[in-house]
Amino acid sequence: MKALSWIMGACASLALLAGCGGGGSSSPTTTTPTTPTSTAVSVSKVSTDQLVYRKITNFTITGQNLDKGINATITGCLKPTELAGSSATQKVLSCKIIAAGAFNITITAADGSSLYTGSVTVPLALQPQVTMVTNLGTMVIELNPAKAPITVDNFLQYVENGFYVNKIFHRVISNFVIQGGGFTTDLQQPTTLAAIKLETPNGLSNLRGTIAMARTNVADSATSQFFINVVDNTSLDGLVAGNGYAVFGKVVTGLDVMDKIKAVATTTVSGMSDVPVTPVLINSMVQTQ
Repeated sequence: MKALSWIMGACASLALLAGCGGGGSSSPTTTTPTTPTSTAVSVSKVSTDQLVYRKITNFTITGQNLDKGINATITGCLKPTELAGSSATQKVLSCKIIAAGAFNITITAADGSSLYTGSVTVPLALQPQVTMVTNLGTMVIELNPAKAPITVDNFLQYVENGFYVNKIFHRVISNFVIQGGGFTTDLQQPTTLAAIKLETPNGLSNLRGTIAMARTNVADSATSQFFINVVDNTSLDGLVAGNGYAVFGKVVTGLDVMDKIKAVATTTVSGMSDVPVTPVLINSMVQTQ
């Protein structure tokens, strides 16, 4: 967050004493020092205008001397941005809520000292679900924004943009995973959104029927490609930050379709192995809950 710097000017008044008549002496004067204004940074309250999953909300921070610089961490928000018009007593941060359930708000001063800790709860009656229609059948995938908020939001952005339509499962290994979401039928890779942070460990495991993000050897490199575990692959779990593959949901309907896909014949095409001989096409991907 950008800290705004202000140059404060001190104003002093000068009193002129004039003698009355001739020869009279003036009375002695005393000066009472003014109490200096405190320069300590403090936060008295944090409020929000709405708490709705995947909607923009404003967090209003109220306090004193906020213009001296503060740092706010809102774990359930994506890229908090300070709005124009901030003052020494109020700052407004705008962000998209991507977490469900309770998440923390922490505010510190520029020197790292704690100013405020609290939490808010974002209600979510039902877990989001996405229906994926393929040429071999339909799967319903339930997402888990409480455990993998960044990953779920990223996946839903691709769904909403229609990115996954006419993409394929380009890598099928019958005793491992089915992987898709990154290639067209002619094995071209369309432009993707920016890569996201790897959310491991998050309490979810790469068990049969779960969906996780594919990535390169770089931890924070996942974009659009995902894979569905067709067997338990706990070796893919990240036990420490920066390792493993982030699970963000599970197949709740259509495991039989997953098993159909894992059984298709594969070949090598242009140096890519495990490519289905007959393309497994994603016809549509829509959020249905």
